[in-house]
Amino acid sequence: VQLVESGGGLVQAGGSLRLSCEPSGFTFTNYIIGWFRQAPGSEREGVACIRRDGGATYYANSVKDRFTISDGNTKNTVYLQMDNLKPEDTAVYYCAATYWLSPDWQTTPTLWDFWGQGTQVTVSS
Repeated sequence: VQLVESGGGLVQAGGSLRLSCEPSGFTFTNYIIGWFRQAPGSEREGVACIRRDGGATYYANSVKDRFTISDGNTKNTVYLQMDNLKPEDTAVYYCAATYWLSPDWQTTPTLWDFWGQGTQVTVSS
């Protein structure tokens, strides 16, 4: 069971990137899929997540109105569209999956069951 992220890169402030998350060895059905990020010297923090059963989405305040999490057409890919990127968005971004969403989902990465290896996002000023 594995998650595979793609789409990271280097972009100027104000630019956009789209990250993709696909499962390997299982399907996303009934999971909650989340995106986390970790900057050097910082804790891993949740930025967005989506429920596959109903499509409810949740965002960190720091990315609300700039990032959009969504299902792909095949419903076995989850995207994170990141617009109006800022230098403080620079981090390694991770995809994660869980069956149960904690009210503290942003700050409890240990409660997530499966993780990808991460993709680097760098925003230059």
